[in-house]
Amino acid sequence: MPLTCSDCPKLCCSLIIPPIGVWIEKGCSVHLLANIILTICGYFPGLIHAIIIICYY
Repeated sequence: MPLTCSDCPKLCCSLIIPPIGVWIEKGCSVHLLANIILTICGYFPGLIHAIIIICYY
């Protein structure tokens, strides 16, 4: 799915705290829980997951 103008703020929020971008995109869901766990394990796994969620959904 192509990027839209609404994806830019989500990506910017994800650069600071990855779960915020996922929460804006998907709401309170399994994706958010997975991203929180990945971010606790390390910043970059959470960031990569957030970018994938925002770009492909």
